[in-house]
Amino acid sequence: MITIAVTNQKGGVGKTTTTINLGAYLAKAGKAVLLVDLDPQGNATSGLAINKSGLEQKTMYELLRGEATAADIILPTSQKNLYILPTSTELAASEVELVGVEAREFVLKKALATLTYDYVLIDCPPSLSLLTVNALTAADKVLIPVQTEFYALEGLGQLIDLVQRVRASVNPHLELLGILMTMYDSRTSLSTAVQAELLKHFDSKVFSTHIPRNIRLAEAPSYGKTIADHDKWSKGARAYKSLAKEVQERIDG
Repeated sequence: MITIAVTNQKGGVGKTTTTINLGAYLAKAGKAVLLVDLDPQGNATSGLAINKSGLEQKTMYELLRGEATAADIILPTSQKNLYILPTSTELAASEVELVGVEAREFVLKKALATLTYDYVLIDCPPSLSLLTVNALTAADKVLIPVQTEFYALEGLGQLIDLVQRVRASVNPHLELLGILMTMYDSRTSLSTAVQAELLKHFDSKVFSTHIPRNIRLAEAPSYGKTIADHDKWSKGARAYKSLAKEVQERIDG
């Protein structure tokens, strides 16, 4: 089982879109995939047509409190091989509650330990919080979506520093899987300038696949669908299909 934390403390960089659609194409490749919605906003949950406010079952909040097991709360999605650990806004409270818990960095890792999926993708909150530290402690790999805009590199150093500190203290096996350029527009000099800067600093860790600005991709969550189900011929769909292939190649070596 390979666990990938999809993280960036900046909001609006395509983190949830990447988690959902990378998961969708890994699932289409025949892999059993579990999405973990670790963001209290719950966008991965609602983006797969699960009503957060209408959930009658336990969610990530109860899982992290030890009041439910992962098996208790996993839900299937409309796509074969793709499952989700849903969340609700209650998850925000767990941030405070975890502070007093012994071995608090390992709570998520322990909760996922008995699962047997091929891939687990964790959609992290847009902050360098205790929830994010839990995700990095539970993960084998980190995938960082970066929007190709002026402030793209701002804060990236902090995130890389956190990854290194987690590796040095609680998870020596943690590796940077790659940096993914999102909302890329080859017609603008800004996108190509950001790409050049990322390649200068991170070289081969930058995925050759980049995710374009794409209306079909942006509207898919409002239909509760992955891009694979919403419009499999769109530029966004082709990009995430390519990313899934590249991720598998990097992991399989």
